[in-house]
Amino acid sequence: MTRMAEERPVVVVTGGMGFIGSNLVAHLVGSADVVVCDWPGRDERWRNIAKHDVADLVMPEQLEDYLAAHRTVVDTVIHMGAISATTERDVDRVVRTNFMLSRDLWRWCTDNDRRFIYASSAATYGDGGAGFVDDDHPDALAKLRPLNAYGWSKHVFDRWVARQLARGGPRPPQWAGLKFFNVYGPNEYHKGSMKSVVAQIFPRAAAGEAVTLFRSHHPEYADGGQLRDFVWVGDCVRVVDWLIRTPQAIGLYNVGTGTARSFADLAAAVFAALGQESRIEYVDTPPEIRDRYQYFTQADMRKLRAAGFDVPFTELEAGVATYVRDYLATDDPYR
Repeated sequence: MTRMAEERPVVVVTGGMGFIGSNLVAHLVGSADVVVCDWPGRDERWRNIAKHDVADLVMPEQLEDYLAAHRTVVDTVIHMGAISATTERDVDRVVRTNFMLSRDLWRWCTDNDRRFIYASSAATYGDGGAGFVDDDHPDALAKLRPLNAYGWSKHVFDRWVARQLARGGPRPPQWAGLKFFNVYGPNEYHKGSMKSVVAQIFPRAAAGEAVTLFRSHHPEYADGGQLRDFVWVGDCVRVVDWLIRTPQAIGLYNVGTGTARSFADLAAAVFAALGQESRIEYVDTPPEIRDRYQYFTQADMRKLRAAGFDVPFTELEAGVATYVRDYLATDDPYR
């Protein structure tokens, strides 16, 4: 697509009022005309983009018509929209949003020679028994066993993409799937029980009270010793920004720090950001999720590094301190 030098690229961000999506919008409006596709809903999600001058708002049911009418000007589709609750029981809804829409957008970008960046998830790795390597070969993906409908729906699309590629089928000029690990940061407040642990424990910690974490039910892990790869949302934005500026980067990539840290470490970082001693109490993991609970996640980051992304990831204590002091502890916590 040929553009005049002074024209700004048009970027469509699905899920643009969501957590990662709205942080992308906040970054991209400085250099692109950003079209946000999302449902505002009946909560405060609109505040996630309220500070930013977006080019247009599109409801998801209008997206097909919008893309058809603007196919000559849209440069990139960044697909962050998803049913992301790991406890979602309406699997029909999950499949429509997480698989079918992803497939349709892949096809649109292919047919119109546009770039496609989409959110996969570390939930595709299941309990981690097959490792956390972002290998997009069909045989490698076939070994993964997600533990919930959300992770499965993301995995189904990753495998669908791998199948198209293995068959030599048509594809977008650039495509990238991002397996986000445990992301934390501003604009996640609408997510309820799916918010990061940082956001969930902050109110009690700020009030000088003990915070609650899940007790371990695994003999190899102490209470609070369950490990996750916690990644600052700003780092996720930097990866997407790098992809946009690096059209030769193609494939399925992990997005994490590459270092697993404990929930006890995370809670201690929240208290430290508040200038307090850590105070943690433990409760049993709910029975309905206990058998599917992950005790360890850690992104293998060699593939993204080999592709040329050389920016250091934010240390847990630094990211939590920024989140607490610049957002959660302020009158206006939105980015």
